[in-house]
Amino acid sequence: MIEIRTEAYRLLCPKRQIGPVIFASPHSGCDYRPEFLARSVLDAGHIRSSEDAFVDRLFDLAPHLGAPLLAATVPRAFLDLNRASDELDPAVIEGLHRVPHNPRINSGLGVIPRVVAGGRAIYSGKLDRLEAESRIARYWHPYHTALAKLIRDTRDAFGWAILIDCHSMPHEAIEAHTRFGQPCPDVVLGDRYGAAAGRDVMERVEAAFAKAGLRVARNAPFAGAYVTQAYGRPQRGVHVVQVEIDRALYMDEALVAPLPGFDAFRDRCHAVMSDILHPPGLAPGLALAAE
Repeated sequence: MIEIRTEAYRLLCPKRQIGPVIFASPHSGCDYRPEFLARSVLDAGHIRSSEDAFVDRLFDLAPHLGAPLLAATVPRAFLDLNRASDELDPAVIEGLHRVPHNPRINSGLGVIPRVVAGGRAIYSGKLDRLEAESRIARYWHPYHTALAKLIRDTRDAFGWAILIDCHSMPHEAIEAHTRFGQPCPDVVLGDRYGAAAGRDVMERVEAAFAKAGLRVARNAPFAGAYVTQAYGRPQRGVHVVQVEIDRALYMDEALVAPLPGFDAFRDRCHAVMSDILHPPGLAPGLALAAE
């Protein structure tokens, strides 16, 4: 395995990539620098509430299976890598004029977030615009440059690329969107209702999670955000599927700590990755050959 570390991300690559699948985790960063924590009004626990804690660990066996993993190190509360670089919030950044209507910005979840989960404000005042632009230049652009290169190199090598964009969802959020009396899905797959990934790719990813004994839903309540929208181009051979996993399956959300069964759940994710790379019935050595 080859590991590349920057202040924005870790890139774990196999010695030889065996197929067109890439895994990424843009919200699992947990490098909370003292100067950022000093600016925030939140304590160390609350500031992690929108973090996809431990998701990078759930998928960190990808390189051993022959697929790269790109994992953010910068925290989501500091900079959201699953937003466009121009989704700037005038309520938290000084010197901005009015921006077009954007529900993510309006709710405080732009590229420089104003709030964390539960609507808790991160700052007591506003940030200087130069500081916001510095964060984007220092962290957002390097991450997306690395992601775009992974996709481009993979498509060049295999004729197509599949990005599995890995996230987690609060249990109470999925409960709130589940009909009374119905079981909550364990996993929600988002492809922007078919715009970001081909049907066969979506079915293959869904089958892998279902085989691992997980209840799977599609596109509701999470259909995909910036990464699926910006990179998913099935007609050009680039497929993106956003994966949201119920945090209650592997972590204590209040303590932001792995549950005792974390390693067992990680093994299930390992099996899912293996089935995405080597779908049942596919001849050995033909991992996800273009159809």
